[in-house]
Amino acid sequence: MKRTFRIKEFWIHSISWICLLSFPLGITLIQIGKIYPAFLAQIFFNPIVFYANYSLLAPKLLLKKKIILYIVTSISFLILFNFIVNKIPINIPFDRLDSFIRSEDGFPPVRNLKHAMRGIFFFAFFLLGGIFCLMVDFYKRDKLSKETEVQRTETELQFLKAQLNPHFLFNSLNSVYSLVRNKSNDAPEAVLTLSELMRYMLYEANQEIVPLIKEIEYIKNYVSLQRLRLSNSEDVKIAIRGDYEKKKIYPLLLISFIENAFKYGTNFKGVTDINIMIQVIKNTLSFKVSNIIGIYRKNADNSGVGLINIKNRLELLYPDSHTLDIKEENDRYVVSLTLILT
Repeated sequence: MKRTFRIKEFWIHSISWICLLSFPLGITLIQIGKIYPAFLAQIFFNPIVFYANYSLLAPKLLLKKKIILYIVTSISFLILFNFIVNKIPINIPFDRLDSFIRSEDGFPPVRNLKHAMRGIFFFAFFLLGGIFCLMVDFYKRDKLSKETEVQRTETELQFLKAQLNPHFLFNSLNSVYSLVRNKSNDAPEAVLTLSELMRYMLYEANQEIVPLIKEIEYIKNYVSLQRLRLSNSEDVKIAIRGDYEKKKIYPLLLISFIENAFKYGTNFKGVTDINIMIQVIKNTLSFKVSNIIGIYRKNADNSGVGLINIKNRLELLYPDSHTLDIKEENDRYVVSLTLILT
């Protein structure tokens, strides 16, 4: 970033000075017909004043909030520099302007006009150097602030995913364990399904963004695993509609809601009633999962870790492009989520 900024800074300064110095040289050439070497020296004093403030005084004093010292040093520098330059014999074009004003009838002569003009020009370029220094400092601070924010967000996301993955693995292993304990013929299939889930989490979900079709396949595998575990899964329904083949999504955003539905959606008769709906219309994904309010209730100390994490991830990844609604209605627990996909 520093190297790129320095290259940009070099070209901005070069083009700016070419434009600034070309104007007085062009005017002098048009009015007088030639450019005196002394005048070249005069206009090239301006960059010296500019960079004295831009590279030295403003960074060392002004940006470090040494305001009084900066003001005193700046005034002293301008007075001294103007005094030194006035000792250099330069006759173009200020002497011509001075004599022109003196020759006008009724216009009082202005003493030392050329010295005053030089002082004004020096002050203007000195002030311009300070303004440019402040602008560059603001740009650097803004750039650094944005990079820091991005790094902080990425760190938080990695932390949340690190929490989410063990939580998911814990729930999935419980499902496989129940099949093995009951010596179910579906246990081998459950192990294969779990391996597919873990492959996705290890190799696909580590990417910043994934194809939506893979995320949906991952959800289907998880639902299949849960159906193998359940004794009665007839009321477990999943519906996926819309054109989602070319869409992308941040990974592992929906699974926690589905996990909770399976965890708490079984009644006292052992019936699990869960409805999952995913619909994509243009760039809008609508997700809804509902389950009956079963016999198990959430323990505030041991449950809901994945749910809290997913809420935090949504705030980080879709800060202004998602709506989440969680409520209880008609003896069902309903989660509705809308995302604007990229």
